Amino acid sequence: MSIVLKEDKTIQNMKDAGCSDDTIACFMRCYQTSDTKGELKVLAQHRQYLLDELHGTQKEIDCLDYLIYQIQKEGEDR
Repeated sequence: MSIVLKEDKTIQNMKDAGCSDDTIACFMRCYQTSDTKGELKVLAQHRQYLLDELHGTQKEIDCLDYLIYQIQKEGEDR
């Protein structure tokens, strides 16, 4: 596989993973200088960002579930 094709696939994968243009550019600078540790650090930071977003969304879902539960419980008591 050519280097250009591999770079294109990597960039597309990062876009699909929700990486910003800045994150992709930072990763590609590391890639072009064979800085594997830097590549992994960039990916780990984005992964942590996604996890934080997921946990925040899960908390919001939990709050909605509790509200739904409370409304259903009140409906049974009427």
